[in-house]
Amino acid sequence: MRGRSIFAAAMLFVLAVAAPACAQAPKGPGLWMRKAPMLMIRGEVAVAALGGKIYVVGGSTAGRYALTANEAYDPATESWLERAPLPQALSHLGLVAVGGALYAIGGFASTTADHEAAVATLYAYDPKTDSWRVRATMRAARGSVGAAVLDGKIHVVGGRGLDKQVVATHEIYDPATDSWRPAAPLGRARDHLAAIAAEGRIHAIGGRTATLFDNSDSHEVYDPAGDRWEPAAPLPTPRSSSAAALLGSLILVAGGECRNNTTYAENEGYDLKTGKWAFLSPLPAGRHAFGAATAGDTAYFIGGSTGCGGTGAGNDVLGFKLPAQRQ
Repeated sequence: MRGRSIFAAAMLFVLAVAAPACAQAPKGPGLWMRKAPMLMIRGEVAVAALGGKIYVVGGSTAGRYALTANEAYDPATESWLERAPLPQALSHLGLVAVGGALYAIGGFASTTADHEAAVATLYAYDPKTDSWRVRATMRAARGSVGAAVLDGKIHVVGGRGLDKQVVATHEIYDPATDSWRPAAPLGRARDHLAAIAAEGRIHAIGGRTATLFDNSDSHEVYDPAGDRWEPAAPLPTPRSSSAAALLGSLILVAGGECRNNTTYAENEGYDLKTGKWAFLSPLPAGRHAFGAATAGDTAYFIGGSTGCGGTGAGNDVLGFKLPAQRQ
């Protein structure tokens, strides 16, 4: 029911990182904590922070490949609230926050098959009125995109189109004019990639070039001044369908699929100061198809599936903190 909320105290125990599911993942610093779960079980979600809340939009669940769900999480009170649903059911969409609004970008609209019916839609959500409105569509329909905000504009990179082929497409949306324009494409076409804006640039990390086993370690950095992509230190563990967040000076890339029919538990951090990657405390269990956002000193990793191909979807919320000296 819309407007329904729940309250759950945060579990104060640290999740066991020595669990069998992550035995192969290198260990490093960091602390994982279990938080209040989502109201709905789902994977292939989109996650973004806005106004002190973390929103989880769209996704898929058992027997339904696209959803209209929209839930808001308050880290301060450990509570969830159902909000106005998406105008259409979507999975594998992008989600960013800019100018006091959320923007839901592209995705797959089929409710009966995975990676089907890519769309070019753009919907803007106003948390003050709890309502969505239609905005200008992208030039090309695609799902499994990377999306990030730079200088008040939305960059949408990569993805998979109507023909199910991965693309290197890069489009920029200006909320002020409700218009799109093309920009320099990725050096390598891929989807299910992570995109993070940091220090005036966009980092496009990982992803896949075909199936869930064709993972990439590619790490490209976009320079808006020159409208060009430059190579950066590759992702230590090639993977796709990971969740990424900026925490302090580190870009976190956690989880992914798929290796030997198991999901990844790896959690690796790219240090913006040194340009190097480091292993961090792995996920308590392998996971993919989830999303992440930062609130305060904690990165929140939400939803997703523990099994490859969308099996084992959950409503878990995992908080990750770095030691004070690493932030």
